[in-house]
Amino acid sequence: MDEIKLAYSVPTEDVAEFVTLFYHFHADLPVFEDTERADHAQIRFRLSARHAEYRMADGSVQDAAEVHVIGPTSGAWKVRAEGPVEVFGMGLTPAGWAAMIGDDASTMMNRAIDATVLFGAARLRDATAALRANPDPASRVAIGEALVRDLVKTGDAGARRFVRQVDGWLAASPSPEMDVLVDLAGLSRRQVERKCKALYGVPPKLLARKYRALRAANAMLATSEPLDDALERGFYDQSHMIREVKQFTGLTPGQIKDEATMLSRMTITQRSALGGLVSPLISGT
Repeated sequence: MDEIKLAYSVPTEDVAEFVTLFYHFHADLPVFEDTERADHAQIRFRLSARHAEYRMADGSVQDAAEVHVIGPTSGAWKVRAEGPVEVFGMGLTPAGWAAMIGDDASTMMNRAIDATVLFGAARLRDATAALRANPDPASRVAIGEALVRDLVKTGDAGARRFVRQVDGWLAASPSPEMDVLVDLAGLSRRQVERKCKALYGVPPKLLARKYRALRAANAMLATSEPLDDALERGFYDQSHMIREVKQFTGLTPGQIKDEATMLSRMTITQRSALGGLVSPLISGT
């Protein structure tokens, strides 16, 4: 469907610690409406600058500023935008959140914030103008990477180390145990939960549930994994899997296989194609 286009770009090595992927989205429609799955925090530039709003997992409806930050999301959420729609964006890793924003991520869970409040209007105005003047994807990625380097504050080595531990914990098992992360981090359970909420927006158990559901959805759509095999990813039974996948993707397993929305299908298939180029936590979700 040429009316809707989505393309991902992998960040260069020095930026990859802070950004999951850059993305370019275009919808040549009078109104674009779809569901987005739970994800990392985002920075988005609405280059078409028409009205857009999000209905978040908590039920709140929030307008999207021309340049905005979306905090980590705890469940599927809906987007509605007047078309045509053109967006350039980037996903923020937890280390990127700490370096660029620094606030406790749980306080911005399921929130869309005007980015000028966080980063200042001048630099974002310049970046937006440059993005509009340079439609080539490679040029836009270069502009985005320059902005990231400008926004990154003094790196927090402790935050980066903890993020690597959590990411390794998530990648090691489809249903990881909290005690394993506590031992790995060498911290108390309360300290681990507090640091995880500050960087990822949610405590470890909810984070593990989120990734379990996203990986199951990815496998069902990208590799046509049978439902019985998906159940083996740590779900108690079929009804449990249906509830979890629905919460984090907005679709039931049956819908993912047979009725996935265009945005869901493009997101999963294109991210899956990046296997080997990015972290499995990105390509596998």
